[in-house]
Amino acid sequence: MAKTKKQNQANEFDQTIAASVSFFEKNQKKIIYGVSACLIVIIAALLIHQFYITPRNQRAKEAIFQAEQLFQSANYEKALEGDETNMGFLTVADKFGGTKVGNLAHLYAGLCYEKLGKYEEAVDQLESFSDKGDEMISPAALGALGNCYAQLGQNDKAAETLLKAAKKADNNTLSPTFLIQAGQLFEALDKKDRALDCYEQVKEKYQQSFEYSNIDKYIEHLQK
Repeated sequence: MAKTKKQNQANEFDQTIAASVSFFEKNQKKIIYGVSACLIVIIAALLIHQFYITPRNQRAKEAIFQAEQLFQSANYEKALEGDETNMGFLTVADKFGGTKVGNLAHLYAGLCYEKLGKYEEAVDQLESFSDKGDEMISPAALGALGNCYAQLGQNDKAAETLLKAAKKADNNTLSPTFLIQAGQLFEALDKKDRALDCYEQVKEKYQQSFEYSNIDKYIEHLQK
């Protein structure tokens, strides 16, 4: 009985192998073409990364360097526009779109416009910045965007954006500042409960921050 069972299993195995061989023989060209197509896609992706994306990122880094120096020296107009020999942030963002440096150029451009008091232009650039990535840069970008909304009188939008920035940062350096700014905007909107919630978050979560020492004043002011 056991022998018969083993023979049946062997026959089933042989039939499976035969079916697989038959399938391969019938579909050999399709299988080979499919595998080849996958290999071509993989090889193409590797070549694009090696010979296009990597060099492009390097050129972008070189292009943005001078604009960053101008930004650090508070020469915001020239940092934005560039000159005859150096690109400004606007050109870098346009020419190197899709790269990390091109994305960063949008942030820099937005900050330049903010410093120059051109808040609508600042919003356009800051909204073009992808806020995925660095734990400090991304929240700071959102915070700057929130402050620009506030300057344009869009207080609801500004407060909500600052709350997002505080949550994204979740640290003693940035979050308390953004929460207090959001709280003050909520106060201006006569949303005292939401303002109080912002201040209480600072008191409960960010006790190591500079703002913590004064947060009771904000809370007491609302409770009068």
